[in-house]
Amino acid sequence: MSGSDTLPASFILPDLVSHCPFPLRLNRHCYDAARASEKWLLGGANLSPARAAKFMGLKAGELTAACYPDAEPFQLRVCDDFMNYLFNLDDWLDEFDQLTDTYGMANCCIAAMGDPFNFQTDKRAGLMTKSFFSRFVRTAGSGCAERFIQNMDLFFQSVISQTRDRAQGVIPDLESYIIVRRDNSGCKPCFQLTEFAAGIDLPEEVLQHPIIQSLEEATNDLVTWSNDLFSFNVEQSRRDTFNMVSVIMHEKGLGLQEAANFIGDLCKKTIDRFEADKQRVPSWGPDLDWQVAIYIDGLQNWIVGQHLDRSIICDTALNIYFPSAEKSGSKLYNLRQFW
Repeated sequence: MSGSDTLPASFILPDLVSHCPFPLRLNRHCYDAARASEKWLLGGANLSPARAAKFMGLKAGELTAACYPDAEPFQLRVCDDFMNYLFNLDDWLDEFDQLTDTYGMANCCIAAMGDPFNFQTDKRAGLMTKSFFSRFVRTAGSGCAERFIQNMDLFFQSVISQTRDRAQGVIPDLESYIIVRRDNSGCKPCFQLTEFAAGIDLPEEVLQHPIIQSLEEATNDLVTWSNDLFSFNVEQSRRDTFNMVSVIMHEKGLGLQEAANFIGDLCKKTIDRFEADKQRVPSWGPDLDWQVAIYIDGLQNWIVGQHLDRSIICDTALNIYFPSAEKSGSKLYNLRQFW
């Protein structure tokens, strides 16, 4: 991508809704958990008034309630807190100019997860990590908790790699971008929340099966690719090229609308792949098959909850991702929704 002055004034989002066959459900405990979690985040993160207003417009609790529609109140509240924490963590990490700051936050948060009851820190991110993770491990299985920490470590490593590439002006090729983005998105630990919310702890033989991994990757891709479409405008305004739209425009020589349509087609193919993989899931016997079915249903909930619901539930989503040019100090582009 040669620069923002070469882009058109607007583009149309591809239709991400009509090809998705999964039902949208909202947890009945949504309101109470969402409002309590918002208070928790605002009390722990010390956000500026502008950042607090942006955070409240995100309505992460409503999104989380769509991703975990069957969770009980305690589990839903932990899921809400993690999602709010993750959104805020992403903002904090984006603000760091030095890799040493990113390493410092990563080490603090991972250490807090390793021993949420005894780890000592005065850092806000570390204290918030201790808060949600000490409650998570109360009911999470040991395998689920270990995978959560491993995937959070992968998240931080990918953020460090992204920060390094951004500083060097590197635009990755599409294949490399997709691989890194799967760690960078933060989706992987959210899949452990599916286990946590359902009170299951799947064995590695299930989670390492190629079909299960393909289902996870398809879910991850759908969530992150649609997010890249929604966030492209603000990211291009600050010359950030770590976005699938920018990567496709650069690698394939496409215009903005062509790149958006290309992603829309990929999303449709990925939903088809998810549906086909569901039919190929093997049996591990009656004691595990019902747990696997719950896990796959959880991935479906994530597809409809985050891939689609972001544009439906968040009444200020476009204001979050597409702030006014006066506030940003950079040229921003108008965007029209397709649906």
